[in-house]
Amino acid sequence: MSLGASNTEYVSARVRARKAALFTDEDYRKLVRMGPSGIARFMEESEYEREINELGARFSGVDLIEHALNRNLAKHFGDLLEWSEGRLYDLIARYLRKFDVWNIKTIIRGIYTDTPAEEIRTDLIRAGELEDATLDRLLEVEAIEDVVELLDGTTYAEPLEDASEEFEETNTLVPLENALDREFYEHLLDDLGRPQEGPEAKYVEFLQAEIDFRNARNALRLARSGADLDPASYYIEGGVLFDESDLNQLVANPDELVDHIAESKRYGNRLSQALSRLRDADSLIQFEHALDAALLEYADMLSSIYPTSVSAVLSYILAKEREVENIRAIARGREVGLSESEIEEELVIQ
Repeated sequence: MSLGASNTEYVSARVRARKAALFTDEDYRKLVRMGPSGIARFMEESEYEREINELGARFSGVDLIEHALNRNLAKHFGDLLEWSEGRLYDLIARYLRKFDVWNIKTIIRGIYTDTPAEEIRTDLIRAGELEDATLDRLLEVEAIEDVVELLDGTTYAEPLEDASEEFEETNTLVPLENALDREFYEHLLDDLGRPQEGPEAKYVEFLQAEIDFRNARNALRLARSGADLDPASYYIEGGVLFDESDLNQLVANPDELVDHIAESKRYGNRLSQALSRLRDADSLIQFEHALDAALLEYADMLSSIYPTSVSAVLSYILAKEREVENIRAIARGREVGLSESEIEEELVIQ
């Protein structure tokens, strides 16, 4: 753990400026009417200018957009760590480990689907703690068991090894991906305690919310998968909304899931608009997008309580992720010929 005082006021001021530069809903409405080349030109006139110009000689179309988005995201989150000091650095770094999980999942999925390494590389977001050299070595392997071996010495090796037998039995990636998620989420709250008030209490509350919404997502995925999977194996500890028995019950009765969230003291009164979206969702992807929007709304609410705190930084991290994912969804949708309305269904907006 880093020693010394945090510099939250300085970092929060930098984050507010970055957040003000994020794309707006009106920007997304413009983008859905453009092709990939038009999207790249639009990005060039924004804070993605440097990445578009540097990568424009090597890539074009959707490839250029993908590389620019991921490089920009890694740069922005690297800046957060560079700016931060003391306890603030530790709290941000802890959360950014989510990108280690993202990258390992991306590589495993690529191997599973025989995707060329260069295509997998495009989807990597180098914003976690795994070194670039480690990620590059992982891109060279051809079997999932080799991924597990190369990760020996990291926190991810043992969970993946434990899940390997179920992966081989089911021939689905769900056990491996779930093992990675649990390793990340269940260690988010390590050594934090349970502060009752102050900025760090809101940081803990946000992490608990993310775990709660991950459990909600897992419950619906399990309910709709039709597979004979043990819900208890997919329960993530650390939240406040579910226990294992709740998850078992909701997998059997998924229609009660939104009611369970709405009846909770923590979320019921704070997420009325988001809960309406959850009720209206008629597909898994719409439900997951609604959960993402709800988490964004919740993060914004927490950051408004302590505007100069780590909660404000987390709110920005989520919003920046969402921007990148929305631009990516628009570019990919235009490339494969989706209609404007179909693309808009893929976006997460508040």
